[in-house]
Amino acid sequence: MEKIDKNNGPKTNIFLCVLLGIAAAFFAKAFLVDFYRVSGQSMEPFIKDGTVIAANKLAYGLQNPFKAELLFSWNKPKRGQAVLYMYQNYWVVKRCAATAGDKLECVEQNGNCFLLVNGQEIPLSSIQYHKLWTTKAVPPGCILAIGDNALLSHDSRDYGFVPEKNIVARVK
Repeated sequence: MEKIDKNNGPKTNIFLCVLLGIAAAFFAKAFLVDFYRVSGQSMEPFIKDGTVIAANKLAYGLQNPFKAELLFSWNKPKRGQAVLYMYQNYWVVKRCAATAGDKLECVEQNGNCFLLVNGQEIPLSSIQYHKLWTTKAVPPGCILAIGDNALLSHDSRDYGFVPEKNIVARVK
């Protein structure tokens, strides 16, 4: 007498493949790479308004899938890298202009204000100047995040330094 297997064959295999595909996509989006559409001109010309960017979520550590912060960190942002973090419930892309310990100097000349950071002059409004003029260095565990199009950017000059643990991805 032969045994009859009630396995549905191809239907079960297709269901399992779809289920595994969904699980793999969720894992990749949560921990490896994610895509974002940029809105605004603060990172032009590097990233134009409306561009879709890929964010490498493993560049600095393992992100908490339920919060905009790292669970474990194995790398820190370096000067010049474009980074992704959350500010006021929005994902933000800015450039790491300075890292922990980098010296900062606010300068006012001929009515113009700017921030000297690693040999670079970053323009400051008078409000930004008065927020930063006593700050001499980037605090430990933080970065100075500035938009490439500094005149149109709302960044660390306005809301302060970004904690490294909140930087969840690198953008290329």
